[in-house]
Amino acid sequence: MSSNVNVTEVIFQTINSLLESLFSSIDNNVYTILDDITFLDADFLKDSTFESIFGTSIGNGMLYIVDAFLLGFVLYYLFRLLLSHFTYLPIENPYQFLFKLLFIGIAIHFSFFLCEQLVTLISFLSSAIRELGELLFHKNICFAELITELNSTIYVGDSDFNIFSFDGLLKGFISVSLLNLVFSYSFRYVLLKILLLFSPFAIATLLNHSTSWFFKTWFRSVLSLLSIQVLVALALLIILSTSYKSSDILSQFIYIGSLYVLIRANSIVRELLGGLSTTISQSVDTFSSFFKK
Repeated sequence: MSSNVNVTEVIFQTINSLLESLFSSIDNNVYTILDDITFLDADFLKDSTFESIFGTSIGNGMLYIVDAFLLGFVLYYLFRLLLSHFTYLPIENPYQFLFKLLFIGIAIHFSFFLCEQLVTLISFLSSAIRELGELLFHKNICFAELITELNSTIYVGDSDFNIFSFDGLLKGFISVSLLNLVFSYSFRYVLLKILLLFSPFAIATLLNHSTSWFFKTWFRSVLSLLSIQVLVALALLIILSTSYKSSDILSQFIYIGSLYVLIRANSIVRELLGGLSTTISQSVDTFSSFFKK
């Protein structure tokens, strides 16, 4: 009987040891990544590979393809203008079209600069919220500080870890939630780069009324993904500005709720602004309908 008890204890200790190592590894590595992939600034676009694909001058990168795309719009307009003399269908005034073509052409070749300014604006808003929190509460408003607070409130490090206890289950939930945040915000990081890469095409679609919906959908998606970091900064400010008692059950559940808010940040922004989801299964469906009117 004692041998069976010893075997059971060994199994429990092994499971607890393995999970404790896993959760500690997640905590030690996640917080260094989360802040970098969540709070983006203009440096996010200053990547040599991204710039070479985007194109920084006429005749290279995506700009070369978009120039050909604009030429296609011009030929289409000329065909419709010629056809209108026979069908008497209303068509845009040639002078108005030329003015729009000039304005959009300039915007396309400054699209990288425009994207930088948009990212910088959102970054300024999120940084202002975080700096306000640091000034008022003398805490760093970031994920590193949140993880430290979580570990001190949910799970006391000097006690033995037990996954089969209430604190152990909460610790496991927190570590999995943080890992979920890494996947979600990494997916957002990649989506933003893809969408910003298509900015010249999106601007070019404004040349024709029947394709202008693409720019509206694109801009709403980019703004929605960028605005997530503003909501996350606000959530972290509220969470870290409140004092919670260690090992208090109410405090523990409030922290769990705060993690849920951070996970659902994209869904909240989508309900307000629309755009793409950072949940992979939802984004596949949304992205497939992105090119449909």
